Amino acid sequence: MRVEQLISGGRVVDPASGLDELADVAVAHGSVVAVGSALDVEATSIVDATGLVVTAGFIDLHSHSHDIAGHRLQALDGCTTVLELEGGLLPVDAAYARVADEGRPLNYGFSTSWGLARMQVIAGHPASGLMDSFLANINDPAWQRLATDDQIAQMLELLERDLAAGALGIGILVGYAPLIGPDEYVAVARLASESGVPTYTHSREIIESNPLTPIDGAEEIVRAAGETGAHMHYCHINSTSRRHLDRVLAVVGRAQAAGSRVTTEAYPYGAGSTGIGATFLDPDRLDRWGLTPSSIRYMPTGERVASVDRLRELRASDPGGLAIIDFLDENDPVDMGYLQRALAFPNAVVASDAMPLTWTGAKPQPDAWPLPPQATTHPRTAGTFARALRMFLDVLDLSLIEALEKLSYGPARLLEDSIPAMARKGRVEVGSDADLLVFDPATMRDRATYDDSTRTSTGVQHLFVHGEHVIRDGELLLDARPGRAIAR
Repeated sequence: MRVEQLISGGRVVDPASGLDELADVAVAHGSVVAVGSALDVEATSIVDATGLVVTAGFIDLHSHSHDIAGHRLQALDGCTTVLELEGGLLPVDAAYARVADEGRPLNYGFSTSWGLARMQVIAGHPASGLMDSFLANINDPAWQRLATDDQIAQMLELLERDLAAGALGIGILVGYAPLIGPDEYVAVARLASESGVPTYTHSREIIESNPLTPIDGAEEIVRAAGETGAHMHYCHINSTSRRHLDRVLAVVGRAQAAGSRVTTEAYPYGAGSTGIGATFLDPDRLDRWGLTPSSIRYMPTGERVASVDRLRELRASDPGGLAIIDFLDENDPVDMGYLQRALAFPNAVVASDAMPLTWTGAKPQPDAWPLPPQATTHPRTAGTFARALRMFLDVLDLSLIEALEKLSYGPARLLEDSIPAMARKGRVEVGSDADLLVFDPATMRDRATYDDSTRTSTGVQHLFVHGEHVIRDGELLLDARPGRAIAR
């Protein structure tokens, strides 16, 4: 048999089948065509994987980093597929067309966006298929007000149109409009259930942070799952639950035990990131979470926000300006315990919540590499998966196959019922897509920090997307654009 790639002599780890042994992997026409020892093949290219791990590339369900530079950072962190599901974009056909025209190193896909639909219907802000539309209007109170029945119907129509165009589900940023009517949320979940797609929710406030919330954010998600039968995915449960995580996980666990489809994700950092104009960063709300203005770093300047007056000024002048918000102390073992339990929760998956790049100086060409010093982001964009892997292996004492399941096969399995293409990802089996990661387990480490946020992870020796090298011998191939759209 003639093949394009033979990855020889590596430790092949496939959580889907339970395989964990020295073997060869043969690739042809973008797919895995053989796995085993002493394969009888002729290969155009041979990769010597001796001493390395060969596994499925990591799958990120929650990435707001859509451009080529963001894909490169995530490729060097082991990802082969990055999806924008929590926020979503609208209209998705415009988003898919734009990215396809430009090309991407990694596979990509989008949910439709309840937030952008709401902004368009209620506040008159037209959606453009870009995340910029949401950030620019993030603090406009008009889109956050209660909706009429007619407005809800118009929003549902926009979402349904996007689902017909291939959207991967419905992203619901209810945490950014936390006083909407609970019935509206259930109506969106019902549409998802009827359409056979998941929802991906940034929850509204939980009752501990706002006793006057219309409904506890965790209870709202599990209630919608129970009432509608929808698959409700709970985004970054670590950052919206914080030190109340154990109570929230118990709520989710009871719903799962009762048969509801509620799934969770987390990232391994004690700080979050969003537009500084977000509702929950209103100075009058900060104390609900034990935060102060100095808990917030404004990324365009790098400054710690010094006062309430400065926070109000930044929220008014640049509401979409990205900020980093400390919510847990990464030097405190108790706080780190919350993060670890969020990641270790049964069937939880890792998702980065990767952020777009912010430029503190002139913005270079879109494909400029290496990134110049004026590029900054949250370190989770560059380091989530390597950091989580080390936490699983070194702190939580998971086996390698258990750790990799949370990074690749788990995300694929979470989506495959509604997105058939995902049944070919997250696996190293005959017939699966050749989205493959070859890494050195001794050197796989995250290096990005809050002060040096685009420093790339180490340890990835080879990365293939549909059988094409994106990283070869540890070097990023700048011309590689093998990423394909994932749509329904």
